[in-house]
Amino acid sequence: MEPNSNCDSLASAKEQNALEFHMGKAIGAIVAVIVVVVAAYFLFFFVDVDQTQEGELPSVSVEGGQMPEADVQTGDVDVGTEEVTVDVPTVDVTPAPEEGADEPAAGVATDNQQPATNN
Repeated sequence: MEPNSNCDSLASAKEQNALEFHMGKAIGAIVAVIVVVVAAYFLFFFVDVDQTQEGELPSVSVEGGQMPEADVQTGDVDVGTEEVTVDVPTVDVTPAPEEGADEPAAGVATDNQQPATNN
């Protein structure tokens, strides 16, 4: 077995997982579209309305009349700007150290280390 074959198989496995993930998303989108189309079709034909009589607008005549008078008093609103200094607190964030950060991930070779092979 070649020394790089393990890395190649990891890469191809990652590519396969990515392909399966994208394929799953595409199938999910297709199923969602089909569900929406079937629901719309069902709702469109769910109600059947048949007109049984012709409609007619009423005849209306308007004569005279007067609009009511109103005495309205409103409050005054003064709008302006004012410069204000605001103290904003600072936040210092120190992330927790990752577990095993000093050790390389399993199956990953460092600069001075050959990848592990299964014989």
